Amino acid sequence: MAIIRSNQYLMSIIKELRKLPGETEWIEFKGNNSKPEAIGEYISALANSAALAGKVNAYMMWGIDNDSHEIIGTAFKPGIVKIGNEELENWLIRLLSPKVNFYFYTLDFDGPSVVLLEVGAAFRHPVRFKNDAFIRVGSYKKKLRDHPEKERELWRAFDQSPFEKDIAAENVNAEDVLRLLNYPDYFYLTKSPLPENRTGILEVLKAEEMIVESKSGDWNITNFGAVLFAKRLSDFSHLKRKAVRVVQYKGNSKYETIREEASDEGYAVGYEGLIKIIMQFTPSHETIEHAFRKKITMFPEIAVRELVANAMIHQDFHSRGTFIMVEIFDNRLEITNPGLPLIKPDRFLDSPPKSPNEAIASFMRRINVCEERGTGIDKIVIETERHQLPAPEFRTTSEHTIATLFAHKAFKEMDRSERIQACYLHAALHYVQKDLMSNTTLRERFGIEVKNSAIASRIIADTIEANLIRCKNESVGSKARKYIPWWA
Repeated sequence: MAIIRSNQYLMSIIKELRKLPGETEWIEFKGNNSKPEAIGEYISALANSAALAGKVNAYMMWGIDNDSHEIIGTAFKPGIVKIGNEELENWLIRLLSPKVNFYFYTLDFDGPSVVLLEVGAAFRHPVRFKNDAFIRVGSYKKKLRDHPEKERELWRAFDQSPFEKDIAAENVNAEDVLRLLNYPDYFYLTKSPLPENRTGILEVLKAEEMIVESKSGDWNITNFGAVLFAKRLSDFSHLKRKAVRVVQYKGNSKYETIREEASDEGYAVGYEGLIKIIMQFTPSHETIEHAFRKKITMFPEIAVRELVANAMIHQDFHSRGTFIMVEIFDNRLEITNPGLPLIKPDRFLDSPPKSPNEAIASFMRRINVCEERGTGIDKIVIETERHQLPAPEFRTTSEHTIATLFAHKAFKEMDRSERIQACYLHAALHYVQKDLMSNTTLRERFGIEVKNSAIASRIIADTIEANLIRCKNESVGSKARKYIPWWA
């Protein structure tokens, strides 16, 4: 994981690696051996060995003699290698699990070419190639299952290294730290005084664990610092795909795009600008109240803010090639983030906050982007009820979490499943607010007249039948009955 590399920086890496007396568990020298199968196995072995050794990256080089480390050149050109009709890099990505960051770089040393493969350290799980995990034992590549002691050490290493503490860029000088990170906004958002000199600024960033001192005497920028305060996420190779994309479509399908924009800033510094983009893309209309024009957006801004913040802090940052998508249609707004939640979607409203990225979540709470008490989903449900909108929907796929806000629908236009979902969330909301749902509160939620209370009773009966709510006090008359969610 590193900043996008310049040729000068890459040549300095090769120079330093050549000085080593021999191969290590996280460095492999190759002459011209470029068999795709072997490369895949080495990526697995190097990624796992880097994690075990506490390294940010591992390296493999072609065009350097294994014994003398002299530059001999290589004919290997990874950009043109194909397996069948598939390019080498795509083929490797498809067969590696979980996806790990790796990059091929080709450099010319006054004639002879050297290919450097930079492999990010494994995270959470051992990296497998074709369902087999590999590890380096000394300078040899072995199957991980044949070395159980190494496998145990590797799992312990995963348990001790949260994403936020991993390194986004290593060996960065002080000037570049301040160039890459939007430090003035840190002091503005935290309402802290700006130190008078560079040393003071770096000390504050260090205390926040946005940067840590490197062994070279420079600085390493952590994922925590980069994700929240990068001037451009695209400056960091493994974070450039984490920019939030906003797309507005014509109609209710993805057939025709009206406009699209990506927010490339770190999440803390770019949050307000991102919300502004979303609300500008959101359909709206104007009304006149007390002789003044008032803009009414299709979706409540408070609900949008909470959903965007949730997507940011609960995503799986290790998921390769995926990003947060905000998609706006004529009839709905969908926010998709990579990763599965730690809480089941039907318990979002009542469960305390739980995030795989707790340091990022905690900081976003400090600057009031999201709630410490886990009341964000409450606000979303309250806002949709207040605006008489259909209930929001939370669902998962095999790799993503999707939250949907729906445009206004008259009660008579809602189908049975929409009414049941709204009833369930209404009961859950009342329960967490130390209140209980009744026929009366449900009528108010849907705007049903008193004379049509039987309609509300029908919705309640359907929701009970769906096993989403139950009656709290069946012994009383129907008008006095209260209802609670199934889990209460």
